[in-house]
Amino acid sequence: MKQPDVAPTRVLLSWSSGKDSAWALHRLRQDPGIEVVGLFTTLNQAFERVAMHGVRKQLLTEQAECVGLPLHCIDLPWPCSNEEYGRVMSDFIAGVVASGVRHMAFGDLFLEDVRAYRERQLAGTGISPLFPLWGSDTAQLAREMMAAGLRARISCLDPRKLPATLGGHEFDDALLAALPAGVDPCGEKGEFHTLALDGPMFLRPLAIRVGESVLRDDFLFTDLLPAAPDGGVACPPA
Repeated sequence: MKQPDVAPTRVLLSWSSGKDSAWALHRLRQDPGIEVVGLFTTLNQAFERVAMHGVRKQLLTEQAECVGLPLHCIDLPWPCSNEEYGRVMSDFIAGVVASGVRHMAFGDLFLEDVRAYRERQLAGTGISPLFPLWGSDTAQLAREMMAAGLRARISCLDPRKLPATLGGHEFDDALLAALPAGVDPCGEKGEFHTLALDGPMFLRPLAIRVGESVLRDDFLFTDLLPAAPDGGVACPPA
């Protein structure tokens, strides 16, 4: 007797715009029992940029189109208190539950405190967290990403841990070779953040050009910009 078809689990993915989020999307899409139905990102409302990554909202929106998924932007005031953050996120999660989604996925790799925070935040909401990359060997993971064709550029780095000259650098073999000892190959400890541009999770590449780098709040932010109006791209494929 034929078993009834089981509908795939509908998942909303936390999307920082970086390589780990992109790879989490790739992993989730490889599971036939999962359907990623959308992305969600928190934005600094005052600057319209992704928190910590510093990526412009325009690029974030174009990136979501490149991976073929709807994007839910969560605007956070600046400055934002813990109470205000909790209220905004609670309202968003309630809306997700009302839409029928029961799972959110995150691209965290090994930071126990970050995972525990997410689990506490979702406890009792009706949403279960998924961590498709959890426990990965980050040196091996970085190589796996590159071998599969994932492309990204550094949008933010901690100059106390990395040379400022790496701002805007491609996520590639040369970057891994240039990382100082003790720096995680995926930047999981906050050493650097990226903007994903292409890979197996993209329907088409995201065309950008690299702008200026600025030191702000002890971090170096490299302004990644939409491709030039004439279609020229300052970041050709590797």
